[in-house]
Order: sequence, then structure tokens, then C-alpha cells
Amino acid sequence: MNPLWLSQTWAVMRLELKKSFFNRRSFWIYLLALAPVLIFAGHALDVSGRRGHRQQMGARNPGVTAEKMRQVHSGMTRDEVTKLLGPPAEKITTSRRRGVERQNWAYSDGSAELRVYFAGDEVRGTNYRDACNFGEDTIIFAAVFQFFFLRLMVFFGCVFVFINLFRGEMLDRSLHYYLLAPVRREIVVAGKFLAGLVATSVIFCTSIGLQFTILNMHFDPQVMEQYMARGSGWHHLLSYLGVTALACLGYGTVFLTAGLFLRNPLIPAVTIEIWESINGILPAMLRKFSVIYYLRSLTPVEIPIDRGVPPPLALLALNVEPVAPYIAVIGLLVVSAALLAIAARSARTLQINYGAE
Repeated sequence: MNPLWLSQTWAVMRLELKKSFFNRRSFWIYLLALAPVLIFAGHALDVSGRRGHRQQMGARNPGVTAEKMRQVHSGMTRDEVTKLLGPPAEKITTSRRRGVERQNWAYSDGSAELRVYFAGDEVRGTNYRDACNFGEDTIIFAAVFQFFFLRLMVFFGCVFVFINLFRGEMLDRSLHYYLLAPVRREIVVAGKFLAGLVATSVIFCTSIGLQFTILNMHFDPQVMEQYMARGSGWHHLLSYLGVTALACLGYGTVFLTAGLFLRNPLIPAVTIEIWESINGILPAMLRKFSVIYYLRSLTPVEIPIDRGVPPPLALLALNVEPVAPYIAVIGLLVVSAALLAIAARSARTLQINYGAE
């Protein structure tokens, strides 16, 4: 490539990076990236607090085990529960109705917890909560990543950044500075796109790193060492980072191109979001014309779908005929390159009329 074109691309990219990171519109991107971090931070704090409380309860019930707690069922009497588990670590009288006293007894072995609900002398219900499970947390992270992070956070973050690369400058009445400069229009498109890609990738990949760290910080160091050093921890983390960067690439080219052709960004954003959401029920040929189809084929953890999953979530989780990882990466790169070429070609004849915007 011509060295002059490279230097011009770098110059445009530097100017756009400042706008992407520090523009007033960037405030929403940081909020989107921070939202799942706060979710996992709340989960970690809740688990840590419950663990300390359960350890205190377990010290008061040295003979209690998880196997014994699972044996408690509705219909048992207070004496039978006491004979099996001993006196409760906590006893709370919740109410008294028609002369019948209702109580809530709590037991723990230091990790799991059992709540026994009495009405008079009879057990009316139980609530057994096991200790925080590493495997379940891995599934939770994968579900949040696919349903919440990719489809909403990264998606709308790319809407804000890439559509505004051209449409935002038209609204600010500043695009003509680029069009009047002695720079090829394709160079302007390339510089703006690379700036948006770097900005969104850095912001959302940093969010993934924080989510992954915060989610796992409440587990014992030995468990994390086993997962990261000897298990698949690094593979999972790098896969999530790679999928996030590819999502920024795929959605970025889509919305950059849309910003050049359409005035209202809500129309392409809503249309593409609906298209991505129904990808699982589309015909095989049409499924390939979406970004999420390739991204789901690259996610490292499969989300199990059981009968208790609501139909809308089951539809989002459905991944019919996933492609091989290398095909998914190549497919995304080809689609992104084609859209970027269309955007560059369109920029050659771009005319602006601020009075019509």
C-alpha cells in the first residue's frame, strides 16, 4: 500500500479515536459496558456474604450434613426434624394465624443451607440451597454473554459508535472538513472504521475481562488455579475476548454502512436486532446473513436448554447447525470486508446538504 495512504489513515484514525473515547456520545458506551460488570459484582458480594453467614451457622450445627438436610420434607414434625438435624442455627417466628404459629428454621453445614417452614408442629415446605457451584456460574456467564452482552450491550454500543462516524458528523455539521481535505474518501472511511473498531473492542473487551475476574473472585484460589492453569479457563477467557472483538467488527461494518445510506439510525438498528433475534428459526440460507450466527458458533460454552426455559430465551439460545470455528471467522471477515467495500465505494460520491439533515 502507498505509504502516504497509511499515514493519512493513521492521521484520520487518531482524530477519530479521541472522539470515540471522549465524545459526549461515548458516555452511553461506557454505561453499556459497565452494566454486566455491576451484575457480576453484586453476585460476587452476595455469594461472599452468604458464605460467611453459612459458616457461622455451620459452627452451631456440627452434626449437620448436606445429605441429612436433603432428607427433610413436608409432613415431618418438629421432633423428627430436631432428631435428624438437632436444634436449628436460626429460628424465626414469622406470624400467627388462627392460633397456629408459623416458624422458619435454618440449618447449614457451612456451605449449603436449608430453610424449613413450619405451620404449627408440621413442616409445610423446605428451601434447600446448595453452595455456589463453579459449573453453574460458568453457564450463567455464558448465558449473560450471549443473551445480554452480545445482543444488547455490544450491539447498541456499535450502533452509537459506528452510525455516528458519519451521521453524527453530519448532525454536528463538521463532515465537510474531511470531504474538502486532499484525502481519498476511502482513506476517510478506513480511518474512521479502524478508530471505531479499536474503541469498541477496547471498551467491551475490558468489560469482559472485568466480568470474568469479578465473577470468579469469590471462589477459592485453589479452584481458580485448577481452572485457569490446568483446565480450560484461559481458553474460555480468550474465546470470549475474541468473540467480542469479532462482534465489534461485524456489527461495526453493518452500522457504518447503514450510517452512510440512512438518516434515521433507529430504523436499521431495530430491523437488524429483530433479524438477529429470530436467526434460530430462519431457513438455513438466510441464517448465514447475520452476525450472531457466526458468533454463537465461536462461543466456548454451550447453554443447555431444558423444559423450564421460557420460549423467547429458548429461541435466542437455539443454535441450529453451528459452523466450524474457522468457517465462522472467515465468514465474518468476508461479510465485514464486503460491507466495508460498499461503504468505501459509497463514500466516493457522498454529497452533504446540511440544510436537509
